[in-house]
Parts: sequence; C-alpha cells; structure tokens
Amino acid sequence: MPIRPTGPKEIDGGSREEETVHVDTQVGGLITSMEHVHPGAMVKHTADRFFCDVTLEAVAIVDCMEPVGLITRNRLLMKLFRLYGYELYGRKPIIEMADTCPLFVHSEESLDVALDMAMCRPFQDIYDELVVVNSNGHYAGLLSVKDLVVRQSHALANSIVQKELANAKASELEKMGKVKSQFLANVTHELRSPVNAIISLAELMQMSCGKGYIGQLKDRLSLLISSAASLKAIINNVLDLSKIEAGKMTAIYEEFDAVRKLDEVVETARVLIGNKPVGARLVTSRQSLCIESDPVKFRQIILNLLSNAAKFTERGEITVRAEIDGGHILVSVSDTGPGIKPEDMEKLFTAFGQIEDAKTKRHEGTGLGLTVTRHLVGLPGGDIRLESQWGRGTAFLCGCL
Repeated sequence: MPIRPTGPKEIDGGSREEETVHVDTQVGGLITSMEHVHPGAMVKHTADRFFCDVTLEAVAIVDCMEPVGLITRNRLLMKLFRLYGYELYGRKPIIEMADTCPLFVHSEESLDVALDMAMCRPFQDIYDELVVVNSNGHYAGLLSVKDLVVRQSHALANSIVQKELANAKASELEKMGKVKSQFLANVTHELRSPVNAIISLAELMQMSCGKGYIGQLKDRLSLLISSAASLKAIINNVLDLSKIEAGKMTAIYEEFDAVRKLDEVVETARVLIGNKPVGARLVTSRQSLCIESDPVKFRQIILNLLSNAAKFTERGEITVRAEIDGGHILVSVSDTGPGIKPEDMEKLFTAFGQIEDAKTKRHEGTGLGLTVTRHLVGLPGGDIRLESQWGRGTAFLCGCL
C-alpha cells in the first residue's frame, strides 16, 4: 500500500521535521455496500429490508442516480419503535425520515482524508455511513466509517512493518556494499600478486634459457606452477560464487577413484606449501576407492581446504584422511596451524569474511574459499564441520561427498 510523508509541522511554537505515514488508498475501492432506495419508497418497506438483513447498517436514498439522502438502522428503528412510531411513519416516503445532508465523498478521495472528514462531523453522526459519488455526481456506494478505521489501522500497521523491513534491508545492502567494495579491493590485489609473479618468473626463465642456466629452471618452474595454481584458485572461487548467487551451480555425477584424486590434490598442496617446514600426507586404508560424485567439485573442495591449511600453517603437518562410512566417503583435512578462536569460527563461512583485519593481515586471500566450499559440499547433500582449538590447529570434516 503506498504511503507518503508530510512536511514540517508547527509544534509548541517551533518547527521540526516530523514524518507521518498517510494511507493513499482511494475510497472508491473500499465501498462496503451498494444498498439504495427511491425517495418515494414507503418507510415500512425499507424497514422490512433492515429487519430481514441484520448486517444492513444503512441505505442510500437515490433519485435518478443522484444520492439525496441516507437512512441508517439506528435512525430508522429509533423512530419506528417510539410510541405509535410505526403507525405514524410506516406509510410515509422514506425521504421524510432520512438524513438529507449526509457526508458525500468523491470516489477518488484517499482513505485518510475521508476519515478526517468523517471525524469532523457532529459526534452523533460520526458512525454514520459515508455516501460515495463518482466524477459525474452519481451514486457509487456506501462506506462504513468503522470499516475505514479498521482498514486504516491495518494499512498503517503494514506500512510501519514495511518501513522497518525496508530500513533493515537498506542497512543490510549498505553493509554488503561496503564489504563488497573491500572485497573488490582485496581481490584486485590478490589477482595482481600471482599475475606479477607469473610474468616475472617467466621472464627470469627466459633469461636463464638464453644464458644457458638450465639448473635454475627447475626451482623457478616450481614457483611458476605455485603462482599459477593460486591464480586459478582465486578465479575459480570468484566465478563459483557468481554461479552460487545466481542459483546456477550444479553437480555432474560420474564414477572416479577418490584416492587417486586425493593424491593429486595433496601433491598440489605440497607446491602451495613451498619451502615452509610443513609436510602434507594422505592417510587412508584403501589403495583405491571408486565413488560416484562430481570429480571437479570434489577436487575443488579438498583443494580449497588444503590451500587454507597451507596458507596458515607455518610448521608441522597437514593431513588428509579418507574413510568409508555407510557407503559414503568422509574426508578430513587437519593442520597444525594457529587454530581459530570460537568467536571467529562462523566468519570463515561468510562471503567476503576474513578473520584478519585488512590493515594488519599477513596472509593473502579473498575470503571466498570456505564460503564456496560449504556450497559445493552441500550440492550432493553433504555437510562440513569445523573443529579447532586456538593455538593447536584446525580440522575440517566433510561428509557424504
């Protein structure tokens, strides 16, 4: 329902901005009755209509489509029930008992203005019906003042709720806008770093080849692969988040060897770890394990978790464990990193959320990896849990992959 604010109002001799909610619904759409009779109709016949319909509160007096009066239940019955009332008035035309100056309201008038007009009438007439006329002055129907009050109350209540919801939504959008702006700044930096590294390493390798320093190529090739893998991970996460928000992320199921796939991902993690004194290993009781899932997303889930572990673990070990439980594969990725404080755990799965402050962050990242991972795990109906102790490491457990 549309609303409009009023301008400043004078209060105690001063002026201040005060916002008042008005309901703009036109009364022509709120008509409650079309009952009417001719001015010459006998009172007793009109009274019979009120006796037969206990819900009937008023009848308009209409002559050639033009309203000329109004008879209400109270006005009619009070006169008829007086001593000899029925005998005195029963055979008279209804116009003689009617209110010939009822309140007329144009059908295009707003509900709140109609109510203001009704409340300005004499006290005894406030609860009478209002007569609605169209642009030609012809009778359009009746409006119950009591019904208008109820409708306005509901409309105002709804408008207040809608206003609060709109304010909350605007606040949330503003907050999200700021977060996304920070994300764009972060992701631009994160993309620039591996791209610059790839270009620099490629130039150095080209120079080494030109000078015959073949021995340097191996180390630089390893760094090149690591930078390329980081770049690919960032781009994949950004693209996947776009698909998730658009509701277009789907899974393509096929049979593959999960152990072999995990071996490949762990080998990639060793490249991401680089020269840090951190080991990476796969622990499983199976030589091979055929499962039916999405191999691309399976690899991405584990790689995201391993990339996160490699980023924050400075020494110790990163362990991937795989086992079968009830026909489903359960995979866990644990590390000996700094761990996570309890109050920070939920931030990890929030889009663009990062535990480190942007001004003091020491580790690269966009804050998307774990958000995307949670959605990927959920595609086949799986779930992901986090176990961590501050200062003693972190473990992510993925089930039903």
